[in-house]
Formats: sequence, structure tokens, C-alpha cells
Amino acid sequence: MSFTAVIGLQWGDEGKGKIVDYLGEKHDVVVRFQGGANAGHTVSVGGREFIFHMIPSGLLRPQVTGAIAAGVAIDPDILIKEMEEVGKLSAPLEGRFWIDGRAQLVLPYHKAEDRWEEELMGGIGTTKKGIGPAYRDRYYRIGLRAVDLLSPRNLEERLRQSLDFNNQVLGARYGKPPFDFKEIHEDLREFGDRIAPFIRDVSVFLLEENRKGKHILLEGAQGSFLDINFGTYPFVTSSHTISGGASVGAGVPPRAIERIIGVTKAYTTRVGKGPFPTELKGPEGEHLREKGGEYGATTGRPRRCGWLDLVALRFSVWINGASELAITKLDSLAGTKVVKVARSYSLGGKELLYPPLDLSDWYGVQVNYVEFKGWGEISSVRRREDLPPEAKEYLDFIEDSLKIPITYISVGKEREQIIAS
Repeated sequence: MSFTAVIGLQWGDEGKGKIVDYLGEKHDVVVRFQGGANAGHTVSVGGREFIFHMIPSGLLRPQVTGAIAAGVAIDPDILIKEMEEVGKLSAPLEGRFWIDGRAQLVLPYHKAEDRWEEELMGGIGTTKKGIGPAYRDRYYRIGLRAVDLLSPRNLEERLRQSLDFNNQVLGARYGKPPFDFKEIHEDLREFGDRIAPFIRDVSVFLLEENRKGKHILLEGAQGSFLDINFGTYPFVTSSHTISGGASVGAGVPPRAIERIIGVTKAYTTRVGKGPFPTELKGPEGEHLREKGGEYGATTGRPRRCGWLDLVALRFSVWINGASELAITKLDSLAGTKVVKVARSYSLGGKELLYPPLDLSDWYGVQVNYVEFKGWGEISSVRRREDLPPEAKEYLDFIEDSLKIPITYISVGKEREQIIAS
């Protein structure tokens, strides 16, 4: 079996989209297995940037077949827009793009609840894309799935059930008027007509492609420390972002995934609230933000920036079973005189090599750093051996600390600015 999973090892925004696009050259199928339009994967080709929110990043390559798996929460408006744009940029999607009928739909009342809850309670800093409420409806068994769009009777029954529940929530908790059934129903009928030719059982499709010997890439959204179970709860997303989520979300057996590529920046960022032990809040953080262009692909919010955190990465590598690393934005550290890496934490007189279990302890740790001499411009380098000695020392230290090899190093935005080592 030949499945490869690409997983973010930090708090998202690691550059997974670029790695997926690069790997797409040698893969036949790319599958998005979880998350929704709250993720943004940026791919730069020929100086032009495209931000994916729903569609797998590899579909800019016309020979690649893409799929949205059962674990994804589909935003109808964003999906249609992306389908049109990708079809123009690469090749028409008919016959090379599929949507699992089990995938849940994000509806207008989900987005409204997400927005109003943030306004009411201050929340956790969500993207307000309705992902949490949509996943909640999945677990309440009142959500709508893509397959419901194929049956007029099922669509009407499921929508009435879901809307009845959600209108009561919106009225009782937020004092808002109910959403109109007819308007949403008509929009969903139109959406169903548009995507009906693309709906199929993606799990069975992957089984068939695997039997043909095709190379299949499983693309994750967000990062491991935003996983609903293993992230910095409650400052997390609403799905399983780790490699185990690839099996559940795509409908493939765990043993089928032979290769797990963990993606990490050469430093650390996160968007929104939550602990961040290595965060740089002064001029150093501002410099790193500007140098790396650290603004959210989905929200435009400035990302919080800090040094690479090996304590968090050790745990992330373990829970994902990462077999190799892809390091992105090494070029963004160019010109920095001193580069630091968090080797361990100290808490209550004890040294920690892995993050604490209690979220409150994340805020109380002291970070123990290792310092490295910085390096100059590297955006034109295409071989690891040609990197400056200081950059090679930095990478060697990461490999030695995490006990897995670095196989890809990104030194710029473009496809060709990746070193395969």
C-alpha cells in the first residue's frame, strides 16, 4: 500500500500546502481528510499565489486527482468558488475531483452561531467559519451530509431537523430571529445540482486507486497542537489534525499509511489565543513576522511568532509517528544574528522534555534555549550541502534532537525553492 500523510506539527500555518503541492508531482491522488474553510494553504507558482481553503493543494497540477474526504466540513460557497478558480488555473475538475458523500455541510446558521458566540463570550479566537457548530451537529446526528443533496426527500427532512434545533439555540442563547427554511433549502438545492456529479464514496475510490498501484497523498489542515484531543485545549480546532485523523477522516486503514511527513517551520507561530512558551513579543517577534509574512491565510490576522520549540515538536513527532520532517521558511531566519531553539522547559524545579498535561502549566514554564549563530541569504540554494555552515548546524541539531531525518527544506515561496535532502 502506498499512502503518504502530510501533517502539521505545530499550531498550523507550517506550510503544508506548499509541501503537498511539491509532492504532487510524484503522486496521483491528493486527499483532504479533515477541517474546513478555517484552514488556508498557500501555494505560490510562477510568482502567483493561490490560497486553498477546501480543495486539496495538489490540484494545481493538472495530472493530479483530488478528493475531499468524509472528515471534512464543507462550506458550499467557498467550495464552488475554489472549484471554478482551480479549474481555470490548471485543468477542468470533471473526472479528477471527488467529494465523499459522508462529508458534513457548514450552513449559514453554523457561521452565525460561531460569530455570535465569539461576540458573547470572547471565545477562543475562532475563524468564525462555523466549523465547531457544524461538527457539533455531526455528533448530535442532526448534521447534513453531501449525500443528502442527492435526495430531495432526505434534504428536506434533514434540513428541517437541523434548522429546528439550531434556530432554538440561536433564539434562546443569542436572542436572534430564526433562519428561513425556504431560503436555505433553495440554496442547497442549487448547490446540490452543481456538485452532484462529483459526489461518490471516496473511501472506496481510494481502495480502487490503491489496488491500481497509485501513489496517494493525505493532506491535513491546521496543526497537531490544534487537535481536539491532543492540542492546547480549549484553544484548539474541532477535528483530529494528527495522523490518526488521516485514517479516520479519509476512510483508509492505519496500516496503509506507510509514510508520515511532519511539517514544521524553522521557528514557531500560532494564530489566536492560547499558550505559546517561545513567543517573542518585542521587536524580535515583529521582525520575524514581517520577514516571514506571518499573517493568517484565512483571516489575515497577524500571527504570533517565536523560536522553534523542540519540546512541543518531540511530542508532536511521537503522537503522529512522523517518519521524516519538512522544514519550511528557513530563509525567513536569514540575517538574524542569533537564532534560538527551545531544548526543554523547567517547571517546579523539574526539567521537561515534553509539554505539561495541564494547560495552566504551559503558561508557567521557563524555557531553556540553545543558541546558534545566524546565517545569510539562502533563497538561491538548492542542495543541503551548499547551505551556510551555521544553517547546517541548526538543521543537524533539530535532526539529532528529534531522532528523525529532515527530507525537505523550503528556502522560499516558489515550488523550485525546496531542497530535497
